[in-house]
Amino acid sequence: MIILKKEFNSMQINFIFCLLTTLFTQSSLLAQSTIPEGYQLVYFQDFESPQSIRDFEMTDEKAWKISKGKTGNSLELFGKSHYKARVRSPYNIAVLKNLIVGDFVLEADLSQTGKEYGHRDLCLFFGFTNSTNFYYVHIASKADNNANNIFLVNDEPRTNIAIKTTTGTNWGETNSIHKVRIERDLKKGSIKVFFDDFSTPIMEANDTHFMEGKIGFGSFDDTGKFDNIKIWSPQISEKKKGLFR
Repeated sequence: MIILKKEFNSMQINFIFCLLTTLFTQSSLLAQSTIPEGYQLVYFQDFESPQSIRDFEMTDEKAWKISKGKTGNSLELFGKSHYKARVRSPYNIAVLKNLIVGDFVLEADLSQTGKEYGHRDLCLFFGFTNSTNFYYVHIASKADNNANNIFLVNDEPRTNIAIKTTTGTNWGETNSIHKVRIERDLKKGSIKVFFDDFSTPIMEANDTHFMEGKIGFGSFDDTGKFDNIKIWSPQISEKKKGLFR
């Protein structure tokens, strides 16, 4: 048997290490993005078209825009909405107009563009039936009864319903991009929220007040960007009635 020996220089070793790291990362992401059997991609949006903003109904259209960045366009919440919620709940909301789902998996890229403080947040909405009936995930720097939790708005001020959450979520530097995933399983009643690491949820809840509804994005009273939205579901329905007007 002939064994060939070769000495690798530092540049070659670094290249091999980077290649292996990239392959491992890609395989990990594929594993993390597993979609349940029977689900199909029912919505995708990367906001490269200026018309994409028309997919959404906002509490205040003047607070939102399509913005350009180094990696492409995104949907940006850049100001505070002139909107008064009927019950204590977020002010800045953009909801997909015509998509209604029950079971779903949602993935999106989020960037928080505000200053650092305890309630620095972005929100994701689902089960959205009307302006006073919905769920939302509040992802914030520090957790308390009103932050970094899963909330139910049911014709009264929001109530936190998470059975598991963290002490807070690190948004990092302004405009840092983070990957978020929400999984909802109606049969189990489960709601799971993931942040960057799709193997371990940062929040969990069990609730079936609203069996289906619209999906949305926004913040309680901060600013941020949303991009590369993907929604999978086993089935969808459509409804064109407005939510805020």
